[in-house]
Amino acid sequence: MDSAEDTADGYRPWSEVTPDAARRLLVAAVDAFAERGYHATTTRDIAGRAGMSPAALYIHYKTKEELLHRISRIGHDKALEILTTAADGPGCAAERLDAAVRSFVRWHAAHHTTARVVQYELDALAPGHRSEIVTLRRQSDAAVRRILADGVAAGEFDVPDVPGTTLAVLSLCIDVARWFSVAGQRTPDEVGALYADLVLRMVGARPRPQK
Repeated sequence: MDSAEDTADGYRPWSEVTPDAARRLLVAAVDAFAERGYHATTTRDIAGRAGMSPAALYIHYKTKEELLHRISRIGHDKALEILTTAADGPGCAAERLDAAVRSFVRWHAAHHTTARVVQYELDALAPGHRSEIVTLRRQSDAAVRRILADGVAAGEFDVPDVPGTTLAVLSLCIDVARWFSVAGQRTPDEVGALYADLVLRMVGARPRPQK
């Protein structure tokens, strides 16, 4: 995992995973899945990156898929927390959309290695686990859709297709994880600010009508 991911925005990935050996294995799995892809990664690869024997992995995780599910569940819980916090926050719809996009993009940039695995390995999950994660993704979608609908109702946004625009906004944010590099010219905060401005322009944000 990129070292920047351990301290960016005060969030330490996988701090909720215990004991330490289980966390080390999870971090190693994120690195391996991001670098090689889920299917090309073996449990031996993961254990080796964590400095453990392959047998040690099975003490904490029954299968490689269980590791992916744990990674995906924690990542999607975090994504949902970010978006619902913004959707339920103070301010008009434009302010809440700005906060949602800014924080969601910042997380995907600051934790791009983790986010690539969380967002792009969904199809490798077992059917039951995939269904669980899809439910979380729909809740995230609903949070953004609610902000857009509020903005349309208040006359702040010009959005003829709220569901389609919701998909476009989330896709734009998520794709940051695919290309972001710590060696690039922009910081996660700067990318978040840029994308928030772009999305507000996309929805035709304008001042609220005076009563």
